[in-house]
Amino acid sequence: MSLDLPALRAAVATQGAVVRILVVTVAGSVPREAGTSMLVWAGGEDGTIGGGELENQAIAEARAMLAEPAPAPRLRPIPLGPALGQCCGGSVTLAWERFDAATLPTALPYTRPLGGSATPRPALDPAPGTPPQVRDGWLVETAPAPGRPLWVWGAGHVGRAIVDVLAPWPGVAITWIDLGPDRYPDRVPAGVTRLPAAEPPALVRYAPTDADHLVLTRSHELDLQLCHALLRHGFASLGLIGSATKMARFRTKLAALGHTAAHISRIACPIGDPTLGKHPQAIAVGVAAALMRAAGAGDLRQERDATG
Repeated sequence: MSLDLPALRAAVATQGAVVRILVVTVAGSVPREAGTSMLVWAGGEDGTIGGGELENQAIAEARAMLAEPAPAPRLRPIPLGPALGQCCGGSVTLAWERFDAATLPTALPYTRPLGGSATPRPALDPAPGTPPQVRDGWLVETAPAPGRPLWVWGAGHVGRAIVDVLAPWPGVAITWIDLGPDRYPDRVPAGVTRLPAAEPPALVRYAPTDADHLVLTRSHELDLQLCHALLRHGFASLGLIGSATKMARFRTKLAALGHTAAHISRIACPIGDPTLGKHPQAIAVGVAAALMRAAGAGDLRQERDATG
């Protein structure tokens, strides 16, 4: 994870001043990885660096900084066991930095001195998603790496549950398609791109060929058209809502449309984890877990019937 500049700007616009707590480096067993951050303001916070006493004390220090007129960024190594009595056994280095409208970063990578460093600014241009670096007293952060494209076809109960579960995860960039604007909930999670379309299969041509797809519409005929278009277009993975019976019928129909058995077998149907049940949130949790486990392979297939 790296600096989410839009989220930081939005927090400052809403709260006026915030302190960002950043996990700069880690060693041993720790609650969260380097690059994890959270925002703290006078009346609340957003995100987590792992909870427990580490986060409790880090938030207290952040709130103290909010009361100061122009505090310098702070950097501190913290051994979790000796300093806090936590059982993790590792250590973290945290940075605290106060932002308001006048001090927001204007571009990424974002480089700033820590502790009044007088050394020249380092010549670094790290790639997006690179963990934070400290060089000669300067802290350098990049933009987050782009999430893996995930196209969700359908805004019904299961589609909404999947989007709600996956939208906060930085590992995906969600595009959400349905037949019209009225098909979506009133509030769509931040970062999700809506694409209402009267003919959803016409949008398949615009999908990246390395995208994951979840076909979840209210119409079996539309599901079939989407699977047909996606098989012709290419994808990283394709999950279809339904049962083994539905997949058997689709297999026959897709074969009649000219698709080979090998290509059709790339469709994962049913999706999710059948042991969790068929509730929309249960399906969403199973799908999210499969995507996270795959970490690039995107195999959503389950051998047993998950959805009707």
